[in-house]
Amino acid sequence: MIRVAIVDDDALVRAGLSMILGGVADVEVVGEAADGAEVPRLVALHKPDVVLMDIRMPEVDGLTATEALRAAPAPPEVVVLTTFHADAQVLRALRAGAAGFLLKDIPPVELVEAIRRVSRGEPILSPVVTRQLITHVADGNDDRRTRARTLLGKLSEREREVAMAVGQGRSNAEIGAELYMSVATVKAHVSRILTKLDLNNRVQIALLVYDAT
Repeated sequence: MIRVAIVDDDALVRAGLSMILGGVADVEVVGEAADGAEVPRLVALHKPDVVLMDIRMPEVDGLTATEALRAAPAPPEVVVLTTFHADAQVLRALRAGAAGFLLKDIPPVELVEAIRRVSRGEPILSPVVTRQLITHVADGNDDRRTRARTLLGKLSEREREVAMAVGQGRSNAEIGAELYMSVATVKAHVSRILTKLDLNNRVQIALLVYDAT
C-alpha cells in the first residue's frame, strides 16, 4: 500500500485528488493539509510515502516546505503540483529533491501511475519535459556551471557516461543498450553517482548535467 498525503490550499483540488485516489487498491490517502506550514506535523503523524505538494499557498509555500522536508532524515518523496509546466519555481523544487512534478489537470490514470513510479524511486519527468524545463529556466550561472563540472569530475569515466545519459532522459534499459551493460549494472552506477555526489534522485543528476553544459 502506497501512503499518500495531499498538500493544497484549494479544498476542491484536495477533494478531487482524494476521490481519484480513493478508488485505487494499492494507494491510500492518509492525510491532507491546506498549507506548507502544516507539512511537518502531517508527515510526522501519518508517515506518507509520497506527498503531493502545491506550489502557491498563503503562509508557507510548497517550495519552502519541500526544501525543509527533503532536508529531514528519511523523507517521503515529494511531487510538485503546478498549473504551468515551465515554471521557474519548479526547478527550485527539483533542486531541493522533489521527485518531479505533475500538472493539476493530469488524467487520473497517469496520476496513479506517477505515484506508483515515485514510490519505487523513479522520477516522473519525461525526457521532452525535462529538456523543455531546463531550457526555459536556465540562467547561465557561471558559478553553478563550475560547481557542476567539479562534481562531475569526481566520477569515473563510465559513471560520467551514465550521468550524461540520465541527463538526456534515458531509462536504465536505454542506457544499458547504449553503453553495453546490464540494467542491474546501470542501476549500480546510478546508485554510486547519487552517493558520490550527495544527490537525492535521477532528476538532480539530470540538473547537474545541464548545469555543467
